[in-house]
Amino acid sequence: MAKINITLPKLTPATKPFIHALKVVLATHAVGASLDIRAGDAVELLDERIIVDANAAARHIFNTGPFDTTNPLCLLQDAAIEREEAVIAPLLAKKKVAEALSAVERTMTHYTRLFTKEGPLGLVDVIYFGALYEVLKSNTDKDKYSAIYAWYDAVSKTKAVVEAVSIVMAQLSNKSAKKAFVPKTKSVEKEPLPERNTTTQKIKQGLSMKKTEPNEEILPVQGKRNIMITSALPYANNIPHLGNIVGSTLSADVYARYCRARGYNTLYICGTDEYGTATETKALEDGVTCQELCDKYHAIHRDVYKWFEISFDFFGRTTTPQQTEIVQDVFKKALANGFMYEQSMTQLYCEHCQRFLADRYVEGICPSCKYIDARGDQCDGCGMLINAPDLIDPRCKLDGNKPVMRDSSHFFLDLQRLQGDVEKFFEQSSTEGKWSPNGISITQSWLKEGLKPRCMTRDLKWGVPVPLPGYEGKVFYVWFDAPIGYPSITANYTKHWEQWCKNPENVKMYQFMGKDNVPFHSVVYPAAQIASGDNWTKVNHISTTEYLNYEGGKFSKSRNLGVFGNNAEDSGIPPSVWRYYLLSSRPETGDSMFTWSELITKNNSELLNNLGNFVNRAIKFVLAKYDGVLPEMAVSDKEEALFKDVNTLLSQYNEQLENVKIRNALATAMAISARGNQYLQDSGLSNATFTGQRSKCDTVLNVAINLIFLLSAVLFPYMPSVSETICLQINAPLRSIPDEFTCDILPGHKLSGSTYLFTQIDEKMEAQWKQKYGSSA
Repeated sequence: MAKINITLPKLTPATKPFIHALKVVLATHAVGASLDIRAGDAVELLDERIIVDANAAARHIFNTGPFDTTNPLCLLQDAAIEREEAVIAPLLAKKKVAEALSAVERTMTHYTRLFTKEGPLGLVDVIYFGALYEVLKSNTDKDKYSAIYAWYDAVSKTKAVVEAVSIVMAQLSNKSAKKAFVPKTKSVEKEPLPERNTTTQKIKQGLSMKKTEPNEEILPVQGKRNIMITSALPYANNIPHLGNIVGSTLSADVYARYCRARGYNTLYICGTDEYGTATETKALEDGVTCQELCDKYHAIHRDVYKWFEISFDFFGRTTTPQQTEIVQDVFKKALANGFMYEQSMTQLYCEHCQRFLADRYVEGICPSCKYIDARGDQCDGCGMLINAPDLIDPRCKLDGNKPVMRDSSHFFLDLQRLQGDVEKFFEQSSTEGKWSPNGISITQSWLKEGLKPRCMTRDLKWGVPVPLPGYEGKVFYVWFDAPIGYPSITANYTKHWEQWCKNPENVKMYQFMGKDNVPFHSVVYPAAQIASGDNWTKVNHISTTEYLNYEGGKFSKSRNLGVFGNNAEDSGIPPSVWRYYLLSSRPETGDSMFTWSELITKNNSELLNNLGNFVNRAIKFVLAKYDGVLPEMAVSDKEEALFKDVNTLLSQYNEQLENVKIRNALATAMAISARGNQYLQDSGLSNATFTGQRSKCDTVLNVAINLIFLLSAVLFPYMPSVSETICLQINAPLRSIPDEFTCDILPGHKLSGSTYLFTQIDEKMEAQWKQKYGSSA
């Protein structure tokens, strides 16, 4: 067996490095590999790539050992490990020992087969022992946690544990524990800016962006442009990664901020999608109730989006009375209108679990592309929608057993009868609303193949109940239920929700999502709306993205690959830089690839050298030479040429965002900044110009500050904090996005101060961030 190479620092008990070291060393002894330890600053596994996450390192080590990773128990193993990462480790870190041990006790009861009583240690044993060793060796409450201590006493006596503990204890230092590694960018000391001073402002009136006051209810206004924006509701059973964020919530936020800055009456609604099989499965794996799981992940999603500066007008959830009421109302009306019918269907039933298996409880071989891990509702290999009984060699995801076939009654939405109406809606909406090309092609593919009746109920407990006698214990299918979350979340925002959701004459709806969500928004949801007979506000524009991948592979929490929403802050990179990079790389026409090298290049070349240099150079010159007071100007041919170029770009920018061309509009905004840099360069702005050509210098700086004011507006949808910082420096309010560039800050206006917008990122950070967040290379 190959030698395992690791680095270990000097350790301190009850710290993360100690726990990580024990996991990695114990994993090596558990598989019988030889170990080469080198002194280092962190616990690292040195292989083809450096692995710093202890659980990922343990997985890697076990994959080199004589273990059958094709065993169905691996499914349960992943669930148990994820529970240690998501629930137990955070509780231990917060010193909530009793709660953590109770969670471990439930896990051991649920996943008995994964915890050894005798024989060789498994991967789960290694990870849990490493996490619990320090707690269990000093805890005396053995009677309360009998299952834990029965396991702990058994594994503590194994040769692997004895040797691993001895090696780790030998690394102890009397010095205090080192702090966890957090990579940092090169920092520049920022001086605090003063408050805006309205007494020293000289700005044309009527330019400020309208702000919604706290507790102000946004409702459609007759005669105004009323825009309702939604982003695909994220599942409340996982943590979003960067691809999830840019594909829905961040893209929708850009458009919402643009609409507000243009003066449109705008409502941006989102929330967590909390019902369905995925939630029930995850709760079962974690040993918690569905509601507890949803509460946890709702809070995580809310905090992630807040850090990324997503400006929801309301962020709700689907586990509400309003959701139940509206979903059941749509169903009853569709049934009364003859678009829902009852039919018995043969389903997979697990005799071991004693339950009908919903789609996500089943895995097997795709009947189309033969992908071996296709889900019971859709194949991730080819994207084909699947009926679970059609899978080849199906297996229960919970225990790996082969299910049997049994009959169960369900309701079907008659999509076949609705196809004509759906096609009419699609042709009008996609043309008038100018949908994204991939949204159009995916929908056309569904319609060309011909719509078929689709089952809209499931044998589950967690969901909106089917409101009919004999259907106790059945709930609605998540893709019937989830899109109705848009009106139900709006109903939680305002009792006048129908003014938004049933008002197609006065409201345009824009929806943002990844491409895998398209058919449910472009076909299934509109079909349900039509079937109900109500005058729903249907989607006017669908904006979809392809996939954002990570460093040559896919984002994977289990393999320690990629940046997830809850750890982006740990990078030390501010939200504005993340937003800029993700939106400039937005996968609009094809998949795109996140790379650390590209992020560093974009920060240093585009943000710092282009935008940051232009803004800082002009503002500092006015502060240094004019005491911050804007001088008079006398327009020459150079300024006329600048105005013409900028207005051409501004018109292009507005047209692009009106058509939801988010990435292209950002490039245009940066082209305005580049034109400003060129103007300063061509004008030869310098101390000599100030001394020898004062009138020219006055004009150049007046125009440059006004162009910076315009830039603060066009960049606001993308980097709101940067726009706010710019406006603070020039002592101006956040302004609306105009149709034309004019000099709206007048001579005599006094600036507030200066600070750097961006900081240089050392290229060496690429290697450090790859260590921290993983790399497929």
